Amino acid sequence: MTPSVVDLSEKLTRISKHWTPGMVAELNGQHVKLVKLLGNFVWHSHEHEDEMFLVLDGTLRMEFRDRAVNVKKGQFIVVPRGVEHRPVSERECAIMLFEPASIVNTGTAGGKRTVAQPEWL
Repeated sequence: MTPSVVDLSEKLTRISKHWTPGMVAELNGQHVKLVKLLGNFVWHSHEHEDEMFLVLDGTLRMEFRDRAVNVKKGQFIVVPRGVEHRPVSERECAIMLFEPASIVNTGTAGGKRTVAQPEWL
């Protein structure tokens, strides 16, 4: 693999569908993905994987069964494996995900928003 610069702004322009992650890098068994959010995602958890959500634009509200946490541009949150959560965004939000290559976006919930094999942007 030849090192190269990734222009996040340019990659984000390629995303036209909310809740559909696109890959921008892979390293050490991890995928780096970009995704645009709008509205509510599904309640789900990941049995074996932690997830990191870095907000690039907008505000993400990460809901847990007992509380909600607002994550603003330039901030991130790590959701530990096994913790049920639901990403929510009232206005369009762009995030970068760092997660193991084995992860499925809807975790144990499955459903129509599942993206088993994200496309490269």
